This record gives sequence, C-alpha cells and structure tokens, in this order.
Amino acid sequence: MTPVTWRAANADDAEALAYLGAATFIATFAFDHPGKPLIEHLRAEHSTEYYAKALARPDVEIVIGETPLGAAVGYAMLTAPAHPALQQDGDIELKRIYLLGPWQGGGHGVALLNQAFAIADKRGAQRMLLAVYENNVRAIAFYTRAGFSAIGETVFMVGQVPFRDMVYARPMG
Repeated sequence: MTPVTWRAANADDAEALAYLGAATFIATFAFDHPGKPLIEHLRAEHSTEYYAKALARPDVEIVIGETPLGAAVGYAMLTAPAHPALQQDGDIELKRIYLLGPWQGGGHGVALLNQAFAIADKRGAQRMLLAVYENNVRAIAFYTRAGFSAIGETVFMVGQVPFRDMVYARPMG
C-alpha cells in the first residue's frame, strides 16, 4: 500500500479537495443516488469555491492525506456541529471523512480518523458528532468500531432529494 502523509490543508488545497470530495462521493453513493441531483450536490458542496470558503473559516479544520508524489487520497473536515436538537456544549462535528477506495481497509482510515481525533482534542472538544447515510453499512461498522454510538437522525439533501442520515457521537478524551 502506498504510504500517506497527513497534514493540515490550506487555501492551495481547495481544488484537490474538490476533486477528491467529488470522486469519493460518486464512488460511495452512485449506487442509489439519482444522477442529476447527485451532480447538483457535487456542484454546490464539492466545488473549489466551497472548499476555499471552508478553509477560510476559523471554525473549520481540514486534514488532507497525500501520496509521496503529492496526490490527494483522503481528507477529514471538522466543523462546528450542525445538529441543534442533538448537540451539546463542547461538541465538534466530523463533517466529512473521505478516503479513496484503494486506500480503504489498510489502516489509512484509522490513521485519518486519528488525525480528526487529534484536532478535536486540540480544540478541547468533549464529544465528536458525525452523520452517516443509513445505507452506508461499511462506514457505520467503521464508526462503531471506533467507539461511536447512534444518538439520532437527520435529513441530508442531495440536490432536492432527501436521504436519512444517522447521527453518531463519541466521547473524547
């Protein structure tokens, strides 16, 4: 397996994050997400502009993983939580954790999640939240092994199509 180096993303990474986000989203969800809404979602939520704005926000941190040749293969994005009915003081949200398929299953996912935990610890978070699509069985198993438990649900819009996401939480520390 090609090694991955993890580092804090910066403004120069916005385009790489956009391509990586779009590629992983399509690979993961094309099996049951309609094409046109999927493209609408990618245009809005995985554009270079989206990531440039996110990287400029003080409440957002993104860690990016690269091969020795500098190709981006994964990232984690942490933000203020977006689940008012489920969140508590001291929460942080793992908004996105994406890893290209060839790098899954070899320890890189755990390494990326550990990078997210380090950011949460640095920020003094007491609990980490994340939302995951209810049919993403592989991701749910990964999060459960990492100590996350379901605490509720939310609606995730892909274009104009609603999908049910489960919200998970994990105590920090």
